[in-house]
Amino acid sequence: MSNSQHNPPSMKWSMRLGSLAGIAVYVHATFLILLLWIALSYWRSEQSLQAVIHGVGFILALFGCVVLHELGHALTARRFGIKTRDITLLPIGGVASLEKMPDDPKQEILVALAGPAVNVVIAGFIWLLLSLQQTMLPNLSDLLKGNMLQQLLVVNLFLAAFNLLPAFPMDGGRVLRAILALRMDHMAATRLAASVGQAFALWLGLVGLLYNPFLLFIALFVWIGAMAEAGTEEIRSLLHGTTLNHALITHFETLSPHDSLTRAIQLTLDGVQKDFPVIAAGNFIGVLTQEDLLRGLHEQGALATVREYMRTEIETADINEPLESVMKRLQTGNCRLLAVTRNGEMAGIVNMDNILELVRIEAALKEGSRAFRK
Repeated sequence: MSNSQHNPPSMKWSMRLGSLAGIAVYVHATFLILLLWIALSYWRSEQSLQAVIHGVGFILALFGCVVLHELGHALTARRFGIKTRDITLLPIGGVASLEKMPDDPKQEILVALAGPAVNVVIAGFIWLLLSLQQTMLPNLSDLLKGNMLQQLLVVNLFLAAFNLLPAFPMDGGRVLRAILALRMDHMAATRLAASVGQAFALWLGLVGLLYNPFLLFIALFVWIGAMAEAGTEEIRSLLHGTTLNHALITHFETLSPHDSLTRAIQLTLDGVQKDFPVIAAGNFIGVLTQEDLLRGLHEQGALATVREYMRTEIETADINEPLESVMKRLQTGNCRLLAVTRNGEMAGIVNMDNILELVRIEAALKEGSRAFRK
């Protein structure tokens, strides 16, 4: 599956494995826990080092196929000018962090289908190898009894079929949304596709209750994915065409690098602001976040200076920058607020809280407009 919103390279507990086609590949620490669990499971059941190596080797090969699946999404998106920030391996699969999904539904269909197509190609290649070796192809019931190539063939076909289910966050959900978007508004298409996904999750949950409790986990995953996709598209729709000027904060408190943390405590208690720009000689030189303030108080107390605990990674944004891209920068960056410039001079600041406040206001206005028309 691919994701256009999630998981920057700075994701906690992630380690970089390398890069493919210029795209960084990360593995989450919990993936290593999965490998350890697999190894222990095989050892307890087989009491054989060979069985452990086979089990762990199969999981590594499987996740190699997952990386190629995500690379299929990423390279197809690149054809349409969309970059991929990274690919991250998680115990539940992989995530390609695309900057966005294509606006053209036909392009979105191609990007979504590229991942499952890679799995079909891998399965076809393995089938060819097995045919040349005159090896019998496995039955589904004998999946765990075959050799590694036989297992990988069946699993790749399963991954392709599973990802084509018409429910978010699977690729099939995106294909369904794109097909609907050819005939209706993109937001309406997302809502309808999300509803289909949730209906599928309910059916899957019912089957899980009757036959296999593991299906309940998948049903929950699908339900949450459908809700998240609908919510993301709602925000995207509300922010479409809106510039940073609409969410600009012009009234805010600042700190000097020479101020003590006592000053930051006073400003925090006097208002609702949690993060403070640090200004020196009229220039924005850093940010003191609430987390940094608490860390400073814990380590040195209230007399420590702002300079010792402020963050100096400063990002700026032009006042005419699309608000949707600003929101993504705040989601994926290390900085909690951006300095906003107009013609090269500081015009204000923006943070995620203010953007979300604007989203809530726009949503209320939209709902009010609908109610008035009725």
